[in-house]
Amino acid sequence: MKGSHGSIDHERLSGGAALLEHADGLADALSLALDEASSQPLSTRLYHSLREWIQAGRLASGQRLPSTRQLAHELGLGRNTVLAAFDQLLAEGFLTTRHGAGTFVADLPFQQAQVNASSDIAAPRPVRAVEPLLSSRGSALLAFCHARQEPFSAFVPGVPALDRFPHGQWLRLLRRHQQRMPAAWLSYQAQGGVPMLREALADYLQLSRSVRCRPEQILIVQGAQQGFELIVRLLTDSGDEVWLEEPGYHGAQACFAAAGLEMTSVAVDGEGMNVEALARPGSPRLIYVTPSHQYPSGVTMSLARRLALLEAAERHDAWVVEDDYDSEFRYAQRPVAALQGLVENSRVIYVGTFSKVMYPGMRLGYLVLPEVLVEPFRRANARLHREGQYAVQAALAEFITRGHFSRHVRRMRDCYSWRQALLRKALAPAVARGLRLSEGQAGMHLVAWLDAPEHERILVERARSEGISLSPLSGYYLSSPGQPGLVLGYAGTVEAEIGRAGRWLAQAWCDLVEG
Repeated sequence: MKGSHGSIDHERLSGGAALLEHADGLADALSLALDEASSQPLSTRLYHSLREWIQAGRLASGQRLPSTRQLAHELGLGRNTVLAAFDQLLAEGFLTTRHGAGTFVADLPFQQAQVNASSDIAAPRPVRAVEPLLSSRGSALLAFCHARQEPFSAFVPGVPALDRFPHGQWLRLLRRHQQRMPAAWLSYQAQGGVPMLREALADYLQLSRSVRCRPEQILIVQGAQQGFELIVRLLTDSGDEVWLEEPGYHGAQACFAAAGLEMTSVAVDGEGMNVEALARPGSPRLIYVTPSHQYPSGVTMSLARRLALLEAAERHDAWVVEDDYDSEFRYAQRPVAALQGLVENSRVIYVGTFSKVMYPGMRLGYLVLPEVLVEPFRRANARLHREGQYAVQAALAEFITRGHFSRHVRRMRDCYSWRQALLRKALAPAVARGLRLSEGQAGMHLVAWLDAPEHERILVERARSEGISLSPLSGYYLSSPGQPGLVLGYAGTVEAEIGRAGRWLAQAWCDLVEG
């Protein structure tokens, strides 16, 4: 390539368009661009430079370009190199030819007046707000999508003890099933999940949760959230009513809002969701509930409330969505039976997940469906989401059948009980001065109840600078104002950090209420 660039102003080439209107200026600018170090072929680099300048408006619509012969001479390139770049731009519609006149920049709709004629500086494109670009469903969903937080070391809710997961044992199982994976598993599947996993789950759920099911009623999905979305798609229409707990789980709230459902909050007290307390009972299509360990309050739904809920579902011809997200972790008593198994042929869809008992990155959950829903759900899931991770499912099935799963649950139950005790010990000075904590008979978090919304806001803000995540309880309410408090996840926080963060919180609360 020619090296006569000495008179060219690099700043003008990078910022303005006037110089590119002339053949000599265009050749000089391209020569500079092609001089930059790159492993790409010269024709590809030439193509990208011209395309970027056309899209940015530096080469204006209708502008005539030098002939390929002239440009090849100016750049010191072979003509075929320039022809290859021009042919690609012509094929994509960025350039056009006029018989006997030459090659021109095409008149493209995205080319706006981006150059300030007085300064030769490209005018900034106006920043468009995100909200007008979204559908009403998208906007409703975004309201429940909080900004991603930094990876705090304490007290993020819902995170299991990843430091205690049996990585080596799990990886050995996973490698074996990946190596022995049938060729058929590489193709599309519509079985509802690996049969051996559904069989293992059916046995486990019948023994540990009193769930009434056959393997064929289990549908493996990519996490509980996907299960919620499948339920909403198949069983509801926009505008249908859903009853859900107040306070309640963000993930379910987001799914229902995005589907355009009318959400009716049902108060939670010491016995769980109280459907009989609704001032104006409507006609729900879905009733969402976490009866074994209400999220986030931590209460267990009483038998009387469970029976009343099932009766209400029958009366309204509604489906109950039972989210049993962490029932394995009970400390004062054995796990309570699932709502699904209380009566035969109930209108309950049981939703389970491995994110809490194994690890979130596994992205596996399952639905236990009433017989009448099995076939349509299986077909819709195969169409909308496809099935996959069959090697992971097979490894998980063996993990369960060999007893590793039950042993892991027992170890985690002991670990979480100990970590909860450490958190209570760290918060003891504040509790002695009036801080109220939830009973913590089950689960992976505690709730600290606060007396003032301002205290909640101040503690959350101050904790962030200490690398501590305090989830505001008021944010779990659909109606305002919600009860102020803090949701303190302890399961995924190592012991030393529980002590440090817990002592900080105790002191911060004492300073706040006593200062």
